[in-house]
Amino acid sequence: MTNDGYTEPETSDSLKAFGEVVKTLRKRAGLTQEECAALVRYSRETIASVEQGRRFPSPTFVERAESVLDAFGILRAAAKHLSRQPGLASWFRRWALLEAQALCLYTYENRLIPGLLQIEPYARTLFEEQLPPLSNEEIEEKLVARVERQLLLTERPNTAYSFIIEEHVLRKQTGGPETHRAQIEHILRMSERRNIEVQVMEQSRAHHAGLDGPMQLLETPENRWLAYCEGQESGLLISDSKVVGMLQMRYARMRSQALTLEDSQSLLRQMRGAT
Repeated sequence: MTNDGYTEPETSDSLKAFGEVVKTLRKRAGLTQEECAALVRYSRETIASVEQGRRFPSPTFVERAESVLDAFGILRAAAKHLSRQPGLASWFRRWALLEAQALCLYTYENRLIPGLLQIEPYARTLFEEQLPPLSNEEIEEKLVARVERQLLLTERPNTAYSFIIEEHVLRKQTGGPETHRAQIEHILRMSERRNIEVQVMEQSRAHHAGLDGPMQLLETPENRWLAYCEGQESGLLISDSKVVGMLQMRYARMRSQALTLEDSQSLLRQMRGAT
């Protein structure tokens, strides 16, 4: 199982409509696809694919294009009506849109490395081993979606990210020893960024506040807190303030029960050296 689940069959009408809007605004601005691509910092192929309705635009793309094309909110409004997001499970898409605008994002994981921290070989191993099997096209589509989500960590420096990961997850050599070493190295690099905190929940801790399972919490731009919990083939977006408050309390307790930031980095360096 992966955090982003399966892909649905394509429904392209809304994508084609959005693409036409992008093309019209680009031409109004007097830009070629190459010029537009340079300004929004995406490839010309991505611009072409979006305009032709063959690719779902990421939240980052929408925001950059909105600014570059001086769209007066048109692209943001049009993006709300897009009917699918390739590479993401239907139950995850609403949360993915919320996390793209979050002021804070907290993640506890006891199954696998959180998707936002996965390197490509690690994620590819998960997708290639998924059951029922995925096609090569589906695997590549999921990898693209995973990479685009991960841009949040570097392109939203004012968002605070907190990750609590079980030690046994970090020690599992998914993808083999080399992938494991590279994955630990990547987490270490991410943990050195000012807006990213990574804590390890030690295996030796017999009990902690998160034993009921993985969770995510975020704060919206309107300062509202929401939660998300995921199972094998489903995801639950939680808005009930009482339930969200309970999960916030559990996450706060886990932050005190996990290793400190410094001790977590020290343990990760030991893991990296041992692989």
